[in-house]
Amino acid sequence: MPYIDPAVILEAKKMDLLTYLKNYEPYELVRFSGNTYTTKTHDSLKISNGKWMWWSRGFGGRNALDYLIKVKGMDFLEAVETIVGHTAVQPPVYAKQPPKEDKPLTLPNKSATNKVISEYLFGRGIDREIIHYCIDNGLIFESLPYHNIVFVGFDEKHKPMYAAYRSTNKYKIMGDCSGSKKDYSFRIGNVDSDEVHLFECAIDLLSYATLEKLNGGNWKKLNLVSLSGVYSPAKKIEDSKVPIALQKYLSTHPSVKRILLHFDNDTAGRKATQTLKVILPSEYEVVDKPPQKGKDFNDFLCIRMGITPHKNYERSEAR
Repeated sequence: MPYIDPAVILEAKKMDLLTYLKNYEPYELVRFSGNTYTTKTHDSLKISNGKWMWWSRGFGGRNALDYLIKVKGMDFLEAVETIVGHTAVQPPVYAKQPPKEDKPLTLPNKSATNKVISEYLFGRGIDREIIHYCIDNGLIFESLPYHNIVFVGFDEKHKPMYAAYRSTNKYKIMGDCSGSKKDYSFRIGNVDSDEVHLFECAIDLLSYATLEKLNGGNWKKLNLVSLSGVYSPAKKIEDSKVPIALQKYLSTHPSVKRILLHFDNDTAGRKATQTLKVILPSEYEVVDKPPQKGKDFNDFLCIRMGITPHKNYERSEAR
């Protein structure tokens, strides 16, 4: 591959897709609504807030360089030369990105009962006492009209600030509710302790609490925090940032000195563990405690209880 000055590559990466299309392919740009655009060729490709997503193909990118490579099929060198060539002839006028809106959290309507989500969680091995505790404290509820389970995170004043939904059937649909702040992800426990347990998702958190009870421990004396998704480190570990949910928790719980990582037994989980062990300040003792069996803690719990994954879904659908 011919040599390209790193400064030239960096400059090419700075150009967002909206700026590129407005300056060099205006015929391709179509306003979809508000500050969201699409393209004439691909109407399922949406451009908003400096990023783009090609929904029909299930992938997106952060800049024009990604677009030229992933959508137009150019190789890296050709894509860089295309952007540099355009800018040499006509310096770009950068599109103004709208300020990020601080949207209020929008929660779905609640079902009159929590029967569906209770059976769903119980079908995945979660202890009844823990399920009822979460319902009674507003940490989970059943939504309408789809009877999804909603996991809620609160701030220090017990105001809902985060909510994630997950389907209770085999389709595994999931996502964050509009206006969610991941600083306040789903968590259980606010005891004065020198340690916190960290999980990728709420189901694993609840599974760990159940295992603690099965082992004769007191799960209510644990501080359990979910990251609400897989943590993705930067390409260079040292450039990675501490997950915002963990940052927030540590800032409001100065007594914490020990962080136990309960991430999955897969490539992403192991990489996330390795990264946090490197980038967290030395004042914290960081301990890797993955599940002893299975991919994640719900797998481990199901193995412990003799529940197979397909039965989890069958049980939750048998109304």
